[in-house]
Parts: sequence; C-alpha cells; structure tokens
Amino acid sequence: MTGTASPGLRDFYEDPAVPVASGDARSSRQARLLAAALGTSPGQLVLDVGCGDGSAASVAAPFLAGHRLVGVDWSHDALRRARTRLGAVVRGELDHGLPFADGCADAVLFSEVVEHLVDPDHALDELRRVLRPGGHLMLSTPNLAAWYNRALLLAGVQPVFSEVSLRGIHGRPGSQVVGHLRLYTARALRSFLTASGFRDVTITGAPFHGVPRGLRLLDRAACAVPGAASILLAHARRG
Repeated sequence: MTGTASPGLRDFYEDPAVPVASGDARSSRQARLLAAALGTSPGQLVLDVGCGDGSAASVAAPFLAGHRLVGVDWSHDALRRARTRLGAVVRGELDHGLPFADGCADAVLFSEVVEHLVDPDHALDELRRVLRPGGHLMLSTPNLAAWYNRALLLAGVQPVFSEVSLRGIHGRPGSQVVGHLRLYTARALRSFLTASGFRDVTITGAPFHGVPRGLRLLDRAACAVPGAASILLAHARRG
C-alpha cells in the first residue's frame, strides 16, 4: 500500500493479518489488458504501485515477459513478502513522492489501492508524474454498484466492500476488515480519471474472489456489463 495515511491507518496496514492480496482472476485480466496495450516493444518499465505481497505481480509476470516489473509499497511487511515473488521492489509513498523520475515509467499498475487512500487526488497526480506522456495506467477497484450491492441497498443493507470501522464489519455480509475508505461506480471512476489528466479511459469488469461459490458463474457473467461487475478495471493514458 502507498499513500497518505494517519498513524492509525499505518499501523493497520502494517499488521500481517490484514490482507494485501486480491484475486487471480482480476490480476490476470488486468495483466492481459496491459500486455495488449504495451504491444511488442520489449524492456518497458512497469511500476506495480501498491504491490502488496507481490501476488498480483506474480500472476501478471508471465503476461509481461520481456518488460521490467518493479513493485512499490510503503508497508515493510508487504515488501518483505513481495521480495519472494518479485525480482525488484522499492519502498515508496505517494504522499511524499515516489522515488522515480518524471516520465520514467511506460505503465503503472494500481490494483486495489485507490479505495484505501485518504487523498486519491494527490495519488493520481503522482502516478501521472512518473508516467511518460501517453503512458498507460491500469487501475482496478471494487465497484460500489456491483450487481449484488444494488440488491443489498434496496433491502437497506450496507453494500459489500464498504466499511464503517477498522475494528469490525457492521451491517453487511462478510467479516474481514481491509480498510476501504472510498468506493467508486464506473461513472464516477471514469470522471475522476479524466479530471486527473488521463485520457482514453476504458472500463471493463472482473469477478470478485470473495463471492460465494454458488454465485460465481453469475458474477462472471456480470463482467459483460462493467457498471454491474464486482471489480472495475480501468485503462487510461497519461494526457
């Protein structure tokens, strides 16, 4: 995880019990999209900002063979685990400025990070800074308007992915606290990226690994309608 955080949030994300990995289905979809965007030119620099334990990057690595993949996180515990999966990791914080030169990166992976940030505006400014003009941003985040959340809200139930406390889950399905501070719909995410200086924004959907087994086929089918999918995958280019 990278970004602005209070001391309480820092302690929360340094706790080894807090999950720092996400589902392989989302990671592989995102990696395939990025590989297609990068094309055949080898040796391009891809920064996995907020790499967590490196599990997403390890899933992406076969799709990005021939490119330089560097994991970035501020959590010491996450980086310790990521080193076993990634050839290169760097400690960096979005709020203090990433330790990379302006325009050095061809692409940035920003997977399941933006929903944890106190200041997502500054974070997008920093990602835009390290990207070359026309460079690729691949961002993923849970969808507030996922198909099941629409039904839950109609029933007066707190939507999945939302959290009202760092100490426990209240009023919604599930039991695991992961520190979500912000949630986006497809429309909001597209508007946010455009306002942050990115262009050619496209949004697709991905399934959520936490959906109960009996509903997983339905969840995969919902990916055909990104606005109703569990996970939003956004591809944009630096303007």
